[in-house]
Amino acid sequence: MSRTIAVLGATGVYGRHLIPRLTRAGYAVRALVRRPEVAGFARACGADVRAADIFDRASLCAALDGCDVGMNLATSLPGPSGRGDFAANDHLRREGTPTWVAAAQECGVKRILQQSIAMVNGNGQDWADEHTAFAGAQNELATRAIDAALSMEETVRAANVDWLILRGGLFYGPGTGFDEDWLARAKAGTLRLPGDGEDFVSLVHIADMANATLAAIERWPSRRAINVVDDEPVQWRDLFDYVAALANAAPPTAGGRLGFPSFRVRNTAARDLLKWEPFYRTYRQGLSR
Repeated sequence: MSRTIAVLGATGVYGRHLIPRLTRAGYAVRALVRRPEVAGFARACGADVRAADIFDRASLCAALDGCDVGMNLATSLPGPSGRGDFAANDHLRREGTPTWVAAAQECGVKRILQQSIAMVNGNGQDWADEHTAFAGAQNELATRAIDAALSMEETVRAANVDWLILRGGLFYGPGTGFDEDWLARAKAGTLRLPGDGEDFVSLVHIADMANATLAAIERWPSRRAINVVDDEPVQWRDLFDYVAALANAAPPTAGGRLGFPSFRVRNTAARDLLKWEPFYRTYRQGLSR
């Protein structure tokens, strides 16, 4: 079993849930971050913090030296906190990923694991799996984000090292900000359905994403892209009606901004290949308070 794992993007919410699981499982973890001074949580979990930038090959090589596995969790998609930017995220995926892969190859990293998004299989109202082609989105920014994610995946697939891609659903749970934002807007009466609310979203609780990643490291189904989502993709109307009920608020009305493309994705491959199943099988379990 590989023992030394580098995690790029270690201070993000995904990394904060993953790193304690990796160290508890006995792995030596290197947290690769741009600002080591803000990586106190990683240090507290026992990780070795190293300064590295996804656009700086030399810093990546220095940080990756001697690692068995390199994980790229770096992202800059905008979220409820206001941080992140579509253009910055596209740049990170299109320009940063080749630098990351080249550094991993140069340093002799045996395996790389890449975070991606299950939206790349979005097929509107229809069920989708890892082989379903993206059907497009009404939002130009979302379409560009999907294109950048696919470009990132192609870079990883072409790498001269063993690879694995985990396509996560829409994260929710502690630290993500999404469920807190939905509840706050429901209480304030400002929660709106995206469009008519009929589009699907495939969710995954952030704890389940971290558990699936640990399972992927331990089983390593080589050179596969795997969707990690819960058991019940949901239409935005049903999801937000449930959020409103939790907030003792009126159901939201239609007409909100269309953001993510509709994606209704199965988790069959993750269950079969990773021997994983979500603890929070549906949004109802994950959001209950």
